[in-house]
Amino acid sequence: MPNQAAVPSAATRLTGLIRTGISRTPVSIAIALSIWVVALLTGSLLNGPDHDLTGRIGIGLRAVEDGHLWTVLTAGFFTPGAGGHLLATATILAVAVPIERTIGSTRFVLAAVATGICGTATALGLVALIAPLHTAWGAHLQHTVAIGPGLWLVGVVTAASAAMPTLWRRRVRLGVFALLATLALFGGQLDDLIRLCAGVAGLILGPQLLRRSGDPVSPSPTMREKRVLVAIVVAASVVGPLLAAISPSAVGPLSALRNLFTSPGVDATQVRALCATPGLALECRHGLRDLQLSGAGATMLMVMPTVLMLVLSDGLRRGRRLAWSTALFMTSALLVLGVSVTTVRYLHHSHLGHPGQIVRTPLSLALELLPFTAMLVVVLVLLATSRLFTVATPRIAHRRTVRSAIATLVVLAAVYVISGAAMRGGFDRPPSAAELLLSFPQRLVPPVFLQFATPGYLPTSVPATIVYDWIGVFFWTVVGFVLLSAFLTPPDVESVGARTRARNLVHHNGSSPLSWMTTWSGNRYWFAADGASFVGYRVVAGIALTTGDPVGPPASLQHNMREFAEFCTHNGWTPCFYSASPRVAETAHRIGWSAVHIAENTILELDELSFSGKKFQDIRTAINAAKKSSVHAEWVSLATAPRVIVDQITAISKEWIAQRGLPEMGFTLGGLTEISDPEVRALIAIDDDRTVHAVTSWLPVYECGQPVGWTLDVMRRRSNGFKPSIEFLIASAALLFKEEGARFLSLSGAPLARVTQNPADGSAPGQDSRVDAALEWVLDAVGRALEPVYGFRSLLAFKSKFQPRYVPLYLVFPDLAALPSIANAVSRAYLSESSLRQQLHVARKLLRIG
Repeated sequence: MPNQAAVPSAATRLTGLIRTGISRTPVSIAIALSIWVVALLTGSLLNGPDHDLTGRIGIGLRAVEDGHLWTVLTAGFFTPGAGGHLLATATILAVAVPIERTIGSTRFVLAAVATGICGTATALGLVALIAPLHTAWGAHLQHTVAIGPGLWLVGVVTAASAAMPTLWRRRVRLGVFALLATLALFGGQLDDLIRLCAGVAGLILGPQLLRRSGDPVSPSPTMREKRVLVAIVVAASVVGPLLAAISPSAVGPLSALRNLFTSPGVDATQVRALCATPGLALECRHGLRDLQLSGAGATMLMVMPTVLMLVLSDGLRRGRRLAWSTALFMTSALLVLGVSVTTVRYLHHSHLGHPGQIVRTPLSLALELLPFTAMLVVVLVLLATSRLFTVATPRIAHRRTVRSAIATLVVLAAVYVISGAAMRGGFDRPPSAAELLLSFPQRLVPPVFLQFATPGYLPTSVPATIVYDWIGVFFWTVVGFVLLSAFLTPPDVESVGARTRARNLVHHNGSSPLSWMTTWSGNRYWFAADGASFVGYRVVAGIALTTGDPVGPPASLQHNMREFAEFCTHNGWTPCFYSASPRVAETAHRIGWSAVHIAENTILELDELSFSGKKFQDIRTAINAAKKSSVHAEWVSLATAPRVIVDQITAISKEWIAQRGLPEMGFTLGGLTEISDPEVRALIAIDDDRTVHAVTSWLPVYECGQPVGWTLDVMRRRSNGFKPSIEFLIASAALLFKEEGARFLSLSGAPLARVTQNPADGSAPGQDSRVDAALEWVLDAVGRALEPVYGFRSLLAFKSKFQPRYVPLYLVFPDLAALPSIANAVSRAYLSESSLRQQLHVARKLLRIG
């Protein structure tokens, strides 16, 4: 039964949070409420303001000419309808509230008013200049009225970007202006133009309003940022025409590119009637031409170039050379085909000129071809940035891509010919098998590029239409998935003998308790130029996830981190040091990275360890119980142990996995494969009857070629065996290693589990950041959610019986924006071998917990 006393407390806390939020962001909250109040008072809540009210409160050239200067302030409080009110409110809460909280209410108001006025004045001035140059667009802008909160909010965002760190300032500005430019060039509405001008005004006025002069030294964009910029340019070049095609009101200077995606509405019955009428051969030919452009399948096929270019944009973001060459080819092909179709259409209409038709001149042709300069710019950008895209796709991925494309092409050609021949009656003229085969390539080409080629046959039945229209869509969908898979395939950068080199370096410099894990299967290796250091990592979903710290001389740590980051950027990855030590976290903060506390390493100092005193009562009880049960500890090596012992250890491990019914985790958690390493020591609890009750494995920690410590890895016990066997084995290992001269034991870490407070020598460096604190809060929440499933916190509590020294472990990464991808990569690394059934089992347990 829920705790009734906790309900008022929670409600009180929630009320306090709301009051605090309102007190710190009064302007944003007031504007959000005012939009609804004004809508109710003016009767514009459901359908927006009527024509007369819009003319009085909206921004427009005629409104300014009539002296309605107040519209600069009133237009931002109205939206087109109920949906607009909801969207405006959500945007204000998501964008305006955080900005006001960051820069303060006074600067927020100044930024909104200043950028709104400057943006409006500049946009209306451009309208006055555009009108005589571009009749259709200019005339539309002259008679259009703009309303909406976006007219002032965009300027606030770009102005507030002046207060952001360099990396985020670039990203926000890049994303905002890519969106604004696309909307203005393709949509071309007055509000699009005002938002773009307000954004530019915010860019200029922001440093003055916020009293920021910028960074003393503004570092140039990194290779990764440049790749992202090119990817955005390429994506915008294809998304813009698509937006223009689906927007009936798009009138921007580049909106003519919508012709690459639009199809005329033609009725097949009417076309067949035309073709059956004598003397209408020309009209019949035009009707057949237009008919092949109509229909859902034809529309989807015309959209496929956009889908493929978006896939290629993701490859460009990752620095893939294959994506660059393919994007260059596709953009060039679309440019040539688009110019050709437009020119042919121009010549065709000129030839069919009739009295009253607008006279077509070379200037009019130039104006029709002008929008294609956007594609030309993309081609030039790709050519100028070719050096950025150096990541080679592995040969196996290349071969898989080519084989898949060819196999799909052959299979679909066979399907098209066989099914077309089988349903010959479903076409207006029954085609032969040869005609079907010869016309198959046309089915792969967007029909807009075939509009001046008269089709030999057209489908009349539903099955024939599906085969005729959708075969090309299916082909390009497969190609898109195959290309995406190729871009996600990590480049083959592992050299022969890399693991042997890594083991040798671990023997000399592997002083971190997790260093030996870098030698496990599944890791790749980056080696420093001097050969004295390396980083063990694995690539998961574009994240280069390391195992612990770089291995090498401590003096080279910062240099190694920077060099490894450059290596990752060159290959299109994001570096992430997982379970890193405090010294890596401290270095990260010095070079501008983030470090989030994610776990605890538990260290037992062996110099004075004796398990005496009240705090070790549970440990002594386990040792005494083992003596009474005739259970003792014994070192074994799985490579040389008797078969009966190995079989029992294997059975215990399988039983442990089966009882949990959960995926066996990997990455930094070993199993039987890792125990089999000759340098890993296994300690078993075994009785006089040679029955194995439990097993633990210990990884060596080397310094100058000698083991100075050991790290606990595997802990598994027989379900019906000696109960405190794990406590007994850990205590026995500590005493045995102490006799051998080892300095410490590490009981390893528990993911997503932390102690409340750390001692002074293990405190988190630089963790006073609100962002870091928020991230740690999220990780704590995830840890609490997963506790009933994996028991990470229970594991940490179990290790506390040995009174260890806690050393924090960190997640270290250069870019906060990559955190969702990093979380996905970490989870996939731990559960890489899990089956679908096991994953569903975890999901069911989590749902029951929820």
